[in-house]
Amino acid sequence: MTENATGAPVGSWPAVSAEVVAEVVSALSERLRKRLDGATAKLAARPVVRAGDEWTVRIDEEAVLVLRAPGGTVRAAADVRCTCLLAPGCLHRAAAVTAAPLADPETETGSGAEPPPAPEAPAVPDAGAAEEPLTPAEAEAVHRLRRAAAHTLAAGISGAGSVVQAELLRTAHQARLLGLHRPAALATTVVTRLRAARAAEPDHRLADLAAAHRDLLDATTVTAATDPRTLRGTARQTYREVGSLRLYGLFAEPVVTATHAGVAVWTVDADGTLATVSEVTPHGDPAEAARLARAAAERPLRLGETSLTHRDLARGGLILQGATRTASGRLGAGAGVRAVGAAGAHWHQPPVARLWEVPAGAQVERALRAERTPYELRAAGSDLLFLDVTLLGARTVPGSAAPLLFADCAGLPVALLAARGHPRLAFAANLALLAAVPGLRLRIVGRLERAAHPRLHLLAAAPAPESGPGPSLALPEAYRQRVSLGFDALQHADLPPAPVDPAGAPPAADLAPQPPLHLLARPLEQAVTGGRSALSARLARSAAGEEAHLRTAGLATAGHLLTALRAAAADQLRDTFGRLRTDDHQAYATAWLAAAAYREELATALCAAAWSAG
Repeated sequence: MTENATGAPVGSWPAVSAEVVAEVVSALSERLRKRLDGATAKLAARPVVRAGDEWTVRIDEEAVLVLRAPGGTVRAAADVRCTCLLAPGCLHRAAAVTAAPLADPETETGSGAEPPPAPEAPAVPDAGAAEEPLTPAEAEAVHRLRRAAAHTLAAGISGAGSVVQAELLRTAHQARLLGLHRPAALATTVVTRLRAARAAEPDHRLADLAAAHRDLLDATTVTAATDPRTLRGTARQTYREVGSLRLYGLFAEPVVTATHAGVAVWTVDADGTLATVSEVTPHGDPAEAARLARAAAERPLRLGETSLTHRDLARGGLILQGATRTASGRLGAGAGVRAVGAAGAHWHQPPVARLWEVPAGAQVERALRAERTPYELRAAGSDLLFLDVTLLGARTVPGSAAPLLFADCAGLPVALLAARGHPRLAFAANLALLAAVPGLRLRIVGRLERAAHPRLHLLAAAPAPESGPGPSLALPEAYRQRVSLGFDALQHADLPPAPVDPAGAPPAADLAPQPPLHLLARPLEQAVTGGRSALSARLARSAAGEEAHLRTAGLATAGHLLTALRAAAADQLRDTFGRLRTDDHQAYATAWLAAAAYREELATALCAAAWSAG
């Protein structure tokens, strides 16, 4: 990809705030709205040239489109200008804001600097404090957002085009203006993942899009038991002063999404509290995200006067004075923060080693409990597991397209997966090397995947503690006895020099058969893909047999929910000519949410049971 004078890749777009997208698209006439998706695809293929804070696209010989984006984000509709005769109500402006990536509600500065204090409630509400009930205006905004969310779900990926997305963003913006920040942010997530699905981006996962729909519908389903604090939230995470900190680096994790790229370095303090030092910036080209993440890892920290890079901190230490931290563990880089590099600690030395002393079952329970908490309120690293394992080698398992790497963890076979499948990150290549060395003992860090069998996304590894039989890694001194598997490429020389005899390795236990939960999960995801009409046609053909199978397997509730979903999907009124009448899709969305929530609860229970089996 070529670059312009500013170093920005040609073809990249600046981020656009959600309210700008909603305002520009809503200004289109009904006739132009029908042409918006086609115009967006054509405009996205045109070259984009950046000069300072302006991105320019030439439409034809006479018309030029200009997006003004200070800091890389378009924050006002007036900053999108077109010289064609139909402007400002032209199709070009709407296509541009639709083609550009959505800006995060909490704008990333790229430096970790603290944002100005927000006037809203603190990021971590006082559990004992009284909270005012929703006002009529707030309740109406939540109701409108739920209607828009239901309509988006009913449309499916293929039907949720630019106009449907803009309507969801418009209602989300109205909710945000009233201080309902959490559902507004969830709506933005739905649109971001819808765009990734429609563009077939590499990091799109149908399960993530389904989860985004579920979270938004759940957050906007207001009952008597709903805590208004879970709806109001905050506009941005608040940094709080925590004084002086002595930090020990653990590992560096690449951050690669459809819109942002960078690095997050995980640290632990003397009390065992995890925190992150991150540098994440927007990008306009997903193909370049991995390269940008690697470059961020080599840049110096923007904390005080220290010259440590992010990669240095992952293997070293840091002393902070005047430190600030969010509830989710992100360390701030305000003007009052002072930092100096310090010695790190190996994973088998205190205080770092204490992370591995917690039993695996308790760690899994902590991670599953954190999933029920809004992301911005979760303790940092609550989904991470710190385990000592012995590799068992790769094996084929039912339902997996390729063999999985298994490891023994205190008698429990655990599948180790690449944390990210991006081909330009080192995860997959490192796992392939490790799979060839059964019997190898490791101390690892991974992120729990909720599944019916123990599964872990592997993030970092180190040699096992010296006590214990069996071979271990032999890493170069520069690695400080750990590898961040997304950035550091293992070499054959780092592994045992001779093939390991796997005879002494604990055998992998046969995976016990699991209940046919996929019979409920599959239609839930198909609803997200094809929308309500496609799901109705599909369930009309197959639901009866699947419902009976679920009941036979002892999942009577799942069968009942599938029956209710089939009925709700088909319950659409038609006029005299057989055409579908306008439907608000509320009952359908409720039936889909009930089935999705049940599936989540059952999956959580199965995951907890799987890890406790050892």
